[in-house]
Amino acid sequence: MNNPQNALAISLFSELIMADQLLRNRLTRVLPNKMEISHFSVLNHLARVNEERTPAQLARSFHVTRGAMTNTIAKLEMAGYVHIRPDWDDARRKMVSISPAGKSAREAALAAMAPVISEMVEELGAEKVRAALPVLRELRLKLEAD
Repeated sequence: MNNPQNALAISLFSELIMADQLLRNRLTRVLPNKMEISHFSVLNHLARVNEERTPAQLARSFHVTRGAMTNTIAKLEMAGYVHIRPDWDDARRKMVSISPAGKSAREAALAAMAPVISEMVEELGAEKVRAALPVLRELRLKLEAD
């Protein structure tokens, strides 16, 4: 642990993990209708791609197990935020799409989260945030490649 490179790496990841936890807690408190970050993330993804996805595709996109994604999708379906239908080409698979209620819930979540995120960016300063983005993006891409 005397290696300065190891100490730097541990400091970086400690900060990232703690910032992630604190941000998730803060955002979860403002999300509407008992929505969780994982629910919002799936709704946001489906709204952005604007296409149906299988649970397996969603699990791969979010780097989670199929079981975890199935659980999230089931909760979203119970809330009326997604539609699930059989895949007409392969009856063993299901297809998931965002419903109109899911689009509205996503918009409400974005509206609730925006002030929290904007306040943080304002407090940190736009220049610092802009400077951090390339490093964070490169780190994410490196982690996704592994």
